[in-house]
Amino acid sequence: MKLHFLISLLLISASAWAHPGVGIVMDSKGNVFYTDLKQVWKIDTQGRKSVAVPNVHTHELYMDAQDNLYGEHLWYNGERLNTWGHYVWKYSADGKIQKVIPDTEGFLKDYSFVRDQQGNMYWAVRETDCQQVVRRDRNGMITQLGNDCMENIRWMTATQDGDVLVVDRYDLKIINRLGQVKTLATQLQQNKRKPALVNEPHLVMGLSVDKEKNVYVAVYGSGEVKKVTPSGKVFTVAETNAGWLPTGVLHTPNGDLWILECSPMNAVRVERITPDGRHSIY
Repeated sequence: MKLHFLISLLLISASAWAHPGVGIVMDSKGNVFYTDLKQVWKIDTQGRKSVAVPNVHTHELYMDAQDNLYGEHLWYNGERLNTWGHYVWKYSADGKIQKVIPDTEGFLKDYSFVRDQQGNMYWAVRETDCQQVVRRDRNGMITQLGNDCMENIRWMTATQDGDVLVVDRYDLKIINRLGQVKTLATQLQQNKRKPALVNEPHLVMGLSVDKEKNVYVAVYGSGEVKKVTPSGKVFTVAETNAGWLPTGVLHTPNGDLWILECSPMNAVRVERITPDGRHSIY
């Protein structure tokens, strides 16, 4: 019985660690929102925390130009049915929550929280040996992007003008508006601090991009946030404390770096680093 209990705990822990959340965004007023896979939290401009969206299991978040926040709720229907379900929610700027995609069987498909300033939506097509990214514009037209195949597309983000940054297994690639694929950095994983139960594909996680198109990468495997310049130079700009690993990152217009961090016990916190080096934990 004791052995069975320990195995169950390991399986639960492995499952929880298999897909940590990466969602951390800021609205136009400076409020920060992040997921801990149980709810979405808000950190206001005074540093006060509150639950904005309760009881949702979402990995990603999207904030539109009108300060409306979007995410999903994903759930498992149990071993007997062995099926999944989801819906997409919207948390409006006035605090109202509504479903924009109703309860649906399976996983989210042909919809994404990766968007540019024009409202174009991007997601990965992973069902073939030649993985690529597609774009859906505001009129519903879908365009396949990329003049090259990718191996294992993980997390993505988009610049304001429509370049797409992609984690392809351990490499960082950019797809420009003409669909050309360029590798910016390779082998970012550096799994020197990797917990035993973490799946290899999650060693390189969330992305954020600044107005100069520098990309900030949460390198889960090394406990670092790395900055990749448009020319492909790589710098370590932050390192998380022992017992915490970065899963998401947000670079804000004033130069602050917000890091979404997880512990081996699935605790979630946010660290803020200002341009002058001051650290705050939320």
